[in-house]
Amino acid sequence: MPALLSRDLIRMRLQEIFPEGIDRRADLVSMVAASTIYTALYIGAIEGEDVWLGPKHVYRMTVDQAALTGDADRLGYIATIRRPNGEVAGQRWYQDTTRESIRDDTLREGLVVVGAVMMKTGLPTTSSKPRYALRADFAALFDPLLEGNALDTALSDWRSAKLNKGALARLAIVRQGAGQTADAVLVKFPNGETRLMSPGPSSEITRAVVEVFAIRFLAKPAVLSISESGNKVVQRDLALAQSVGLNIQADENLPDVVLVDLEPEHPLLVFVEVVASDGPVGVRRKAALEKLATGAGFPTEHVAFVTAYLDRSAGPFKKTVNSLAWGTYAWFAAEPEQLMMLSENTARLRGRP
Repeated sequence: MPALLSRDLIRMRLQEIFPEGIDRRADLVSMVAASTIYTALYIGAIEGEDVWLGPKHVYRMTVDQAALTGDADRLGYIATIRRPNGEVAGQRWYQDTTRESIRDDTLREGLVVVGAVMMKTGLPTTSSKPRYALRADFAALFDPLLEGNALDTALSDWRSAKLNKGALARLAIVRQGAGQTADAVLVKFPNGETRLMSPGPSSEITRAVVEVFAIRFLAKPAVLSISESGNKVVQRDLALAQSVGLNIQADENLPDVVLVDLEPEHPLLVFVEVVASDGPVGVRRKAALEKLATGAGFPTEHVAFVTAYLDRSAGPFKKTVNSLAWGTYAWFAAEPEQLMMLSENTARLRGRP
């Protein structure tokens, strides 16, 4: 039987294996995930061993049983759980009601998707038989003897081999945006001009909005203004703003980024709020920006409101998603090709937006 790490140490390694930026990271690094991997190692459910894990192995594990790490105890646990309603002594880790969460969130939609767990073929979908096993290369990452530089190398090699190019690119974006660099952030505008912003996550997200979002989602983008705390207006194109009737003032109503799409006959005005910690386009904020736009002669159908985040799986989005106003958009620098729409259209669901 394989050597065992504690659940806490397994979770610590999971946080290194799946750093910020991985889709569904919360499920992949949770204590439930650590418990699932511990149990798989405990019973030897590893690729090539023909031993399979089911959710019941996890939610019927107890504190007392997990502390019994001899081979005989572990084989005995397999035999006990194989029996109908098989139970072992001690306080359970989880109750039966966690079965679906372990199966769906942790295994099927989490560890299986990232190539950490395999599923047994040939079983009917409705079968209750165990069907999961750790991939051998993933299980090797939890060898207690793997430490220091050897551990770092093993984790890096696994990520490079298993995570697809999109996931790796997303990691790189998140790492860049989350870093508190000492250097100023250079932002390049669509017209080729550049401006320097203070270092930090907000500036990194702002750069992504200008250099990526604007180019991808606007046909002929231009930047009317960029602002940041401590230097409210970093850049403002007064001539361009006046040409479209917008009066830019450095006050509390000025959004972080004001973009305009000059391609349509009536230009599209885009207000963007950058959220590194707080400050999304909520109901009150949207109303204030609508007032600013209508004062410049922009009807609501020619105005868009966007809240820009670094990553969908990170804390700032989870913290503020409930306060996002209907009729706005959310965009994530880590997933630049996607745009989340909070539609206020009450018509029936259609096949396309």
